[in-house]
Amino acid sequence: MFDHVDHTILSTLQRDARIANAEIARQLDMAPSAILERIRKLEQRGVIRGYEARVDPRAAGVGLTAFVFVRGSFSAPGAAALGEALSAVPEVAELHQVAGEDCWLLKVRVEDTDALARLLNEGIKPLPGVEATRTTIVLATRKETGTVALRAAASGGHGRNGR
Repeated sequence: MFDHVDHTILSTLQRDARIANAEIARQLDMAPSAILERIRKLEQRGVIRGYEARVDPRAAGVGLTAFVFVRGSFSAPGAAALGEALSAVPEVAELHQVAGEDCWLLKVRVEDTDALARLLNEGIKPLPGVEATRTTIVLATRKETGTVALRAAASGGHGRNGR
């Protein structure tokens, strides 16, 4: 769990990863060096896994989003190999191993339905271990975020001055 300072740092960075450490320090009434140290520790622990720019898929020419369910090999080595092969497909934006009838759920981004058909027929279905696919095309996206809903801070401490 995170204390109040870590919670605030993480929430702030999720809203704006380009914010200056000095601004976070000002919000928490702490020294910028202390904030930098906290951020480095969060990175070292793997809590912060990286920083990235959110690119508009349409502007990048990949305006069609689809979810592809893949039923694959049920043997452990086969499942691992299939997961590796699916993760190597450039159009796959997300790859989740799931429970149920299917083994994998992929979020893919492509140019149009022709590109989706090519991806399915040439990039996914021929992979060793793929038994079947089911595809759902996204018509509209109401919410899409990479942020993680953080639990409230465990402690009530709010920096040096208790703000």
